[in-house]
Amino acid sequence: MSENLLPEGRNEMVRGIRAAVELDAVPAEDVISGSPEQGVLELGPIGGAEVGIWELRGGTVTDTEVDEMFVVLSGGATIDLLDGPGVEPGTVVEVGPGDVMRLVAGTRTRWTVEDHIRKVYIAA
Repeated sequence: MSENLLPEGRNEMVRGIRAAVELDAVPAEDVISGSPEQGVLELGPIGGAEVGIWELRGGTVTDTEVDEMFVVLSGGATIDLLDGPGVEPGTVVEVGPGDVMRLVAGTRTRWTVEDHIRKVYIAA
């Protein structure tokens, strides 16, 4: 991985919607359907948290979340909160451009993405 695009101690800017995010196949054990690809572009740390851009394309995948807050830049997803801290069974969230969401560490999720989702995340 190259150096952070937004290093500490510097005033810098990245065009989040257009930044190149290298995509790779999602590990088979996490794929429910489709041929999803995902990628991360690390932007840099702030206050001890990791900040980056994450993109997922074309499919349905499962994940176990870290403590995270994110803002959707483009695309969208349906996120099923399967289980974990504070999860009400059957909770489904639709997110799209401009939406902000908090995910609690340990939450099991299922992401369904018809085309793509691109988000900026801040993760502890």
